[in-house]
Amino acid sequence: MANAIEITDANFEELVLNSDKPVLVDFWAEWCGPCRMVGPVVEEIAGEYAGKAVVGKVDVDANPNIAAKFGIRSIPTLLYFKGGEKVDGVVGAVPKGTLVSKLEGALA
Repeated sequence: MANAIEITDANFEELVLNSDKPVLVDFWAEWCGPCRMVGPVVEEIAGEYAGKAVVGKVDVDANPNIAAKFGIRSIPTLLYFKGGEKVDGVVGAVPKGTLVSKLEGALA
């Protein structure tokens, strides 16, 4: 089963902006309660969409440049990228169905 990949300031461009598949990026932090609720859902989606989409996580404490670049002010924030562009996003702990429907939109 595929796991969400760790995305950092150093590999963001390669893994997200240069990806030939849609990308779901979970901006999170260890101390964030709602992030811990969304985390397992993101991992499930990573497994279900293996080969169709890239699913990754950015620890905002360890990677402040990417968080700042995309104006991440509250976490969890989940952003969707396609062809190197941000195409959608959602802030807060939302149901899995919401995350999946937005990912399906990026796959379309």
